[in-house]
Amino acid sequence: MPPLLNNKNPSSPSVFAPAALLREARRQKGLAVVDVPSLCVLDPDGDIVRRLRSTGSAQRLEGWPCYHTMLDVFTLASQTVGIVGCAVGSPFAVLVAEELFASGCRLLVSLTSAGQITPVRPTPYFVVIDRALRDEGTSYHYATPSEYGEADPRLIAMAFDALTNKGLHVIVGSSWTTDAPFRETAQAIESARSKGVLAVEMEAAALYTFARAKNKKILCLAHVTNTMGQEGQDFEKGDADGTADTLAVLEAIAAQFANHDIHV
Repeated sequence: MPPLLNNKNPSSPSVFAPAALLREARRQKGLAVVDVPSLCVLDPDGDIVRRLRSTGSAQRLEGWPCYHTMLDVFTLASQTVGIVGCAVGSPFAVLVAEELFASGCRLLVSLTSAGQITPVRPTPYFVVIDRALRDEGTSYHYATPSEYGEADPRLIAMAFDALTNKGLHVIVGSSWTTDAPFRETAQAIESARSKGVLAVEMEAAALYTFARAKNKKILCLAHVTNTMGQEGQDFEKGDADGTADTLAVLEAIAAQFANHDIHV
């Protein structure tokens, strides 16, 4: 058994809790207790946050006490949405997710760029991730070993309906979550492809495993933008660094969240 799996008991409570960290951060920074919006977004690439700031559409939430990130708020589908940029990788994404849910978030959407594993159409395009291969370390602190981190199928159905009803073409399928993007070997890629995996990214398996363990609502989407640098003109996201398309996707989900209050 590798050391990663030693001394893991996911059913045991953690001594260190996100509420404790947030309490002490507020004390040190002199911040009042402020809830984050019910709907929040993780933007690992930071493109959405940068775009919103450049157009004056986002404002910093001054009461956000996280030591590592800033949280911006903006209006989407007539509601206030929170967004955290550049939380890349499973440990960072889950750390921020824990803090957001401890601060009033009820639905967290992660929308990350991803590499193409199984070609289904020319890049860029979006995948609603229904499960993710657990090739990272964070998820094993939250659940016993298994091959995949599984999404809530009701959230997947909600997202697919919301996007297709808006005429947005998306694909539902699985991803491979890795901690080491520059160790995507030919053998590892072929193994993932043999399982029908569509894309490789760095957060979904851990976020889904955390969500299942803590009974939280998380939806992960991959913006498949590249073939891992194997072709010319790779990593092209689309208009305004892909933010026109990603904001359209997020708006459709936000509207569905507002209409149904995510009671799924």
